[in-house]
Amino acid sequence: MPGGPGRRVVVEADGGSRGNPGVAGYGALVRDSDGTLLAERAGPLGTASNNVAEYTGLIEGLRAVLHLGLAPDATIEVRMDSQLVVEQMSGRWKIKHEDMKSLASQARELAGQIDAAGGQVSYTWIPREENSAADALSNAGMDGETVRLDHQVDRAADRPPTLQPTFGEVKAPVGEQVFSTETDPTLEGSCRLILVRHGVTDFTRSHKLDGRGGANPPLNDEGLAQASAAAGAVKRLIDRSGPTTVQVITSSLTRAMQTGGAVAEALGLTPEIDRDWDEQAFGDWDGATMADLVTHSGQDLLALRQDPAYSRPGGESRTQLIGRVTEALARAVARGGTVVVATHRLPVMVVLSQVLGIDTNRAWSIATAPASLTAFEFWPDGGVQVAFVNDTHHLHDLTIGSGRPT
Repeated sequence: MPGGPGRRVVVEADGGSRGNPGVAGYGALVRDSDGTLLAERAGPLGTASNNVAEYTGLIEGLRAVLHLGLAPDATIEVRMDSQLVVEQMSGRWKIKHEDMKSLASQARELAGQIDAAGGQVSYTWIPREENSAADALSNAGMDGETVRLDHQVDRAADRPPTLQPTFGEVKAPVGEQVFSTETDPTLEGSCRLILVRHGVTDFTRSHKLDGRGGANPPLNDEGLAQASAAAGAVKRLIDRSGPTTVQVITSSLTRAMQTGGAVAEALGLTPEIDRDWDEQAFGDWDGATMADLVTHSGQDLLALRQDPAYSRPGGESRTQLIGRVTEALARAVARGGTVVVATHRLPVMVVLSQVLGIDTNRAWSIATAPASLTAFEFWPDGGVQVAFVNDTHHLHDLTIGSGRPT
């Protein structure tokens, strides 16, 4: 459903918390100028402030605009009953709180993507009673519901490429697609995305957290062997799947660069680095063992996993992680052809949760072992298919474990 010249689109966004901070959720919807409902978004945020929830509603509303391909040559009016968010995003009020600065930065980056596509974003304050639909969605989020619905979608085959990939249509039931029973899979689609988790390091085998900004250890001998095996598996998969352009991207962390470098060498290519594919930053917990965290910081560890707004000092929240990985995914899919990305456990989890439309808490239950392959097929009509997840057939002769930690 492309935006047209002079098209007017309305985003209604809200967020709330039961307590401040308290149990929080966000809600957003997108309407055409005639009031036709185009998209609905809602989700839980764990424990967060009311302002964090409101900003998250704004962010998800702007993402929905990009997701539906509405940005080109369109005027996007964001309506919210939060005067704080409206005035800050309009540049009339200063932003003092660090959490708000980060969220406002994410919103401005999304608005910048809309602007780059020829669109324009404005912000309007409305009374609370005129924002009842977004408020209802945010309450659904506070109740623990995740809503991701697209309506009235015109998936024209000649739709111009958007700045965000479309995840609204999974081409087959998830249960039939996530775990492939084929021993020799092939890929189709206008973009074939292959995610390769890096091989093991000494940190992996010691069950230590190792995130962005941490010790950044290299692959150990076992990890190097895994990377080589993964490279061979990627080459065989590409060879089976038919002719296509191929590009290799890696995160900026050493273990992913080594894994992606092995893949690129097998394909005769030079890898590119995209820092947005880095592992989540764990701040002061970097290098800590999972056993110690479970014993001494169990509640905080649970918060890191379940609360999207929680972050360690010097680290980043899951909301921040999701924001940058989603943008990296959009850039990768926009390339077309076959794109191989060497990355980490949590970015793979984010992509799966985005594509399948599930909460990231649910995505924790999907295994992605070191040096495993996970593949997706994106189609011109906006459809996406999960070809397979956690393929480790190429590692069977290496006698390795599953290596659950990141």
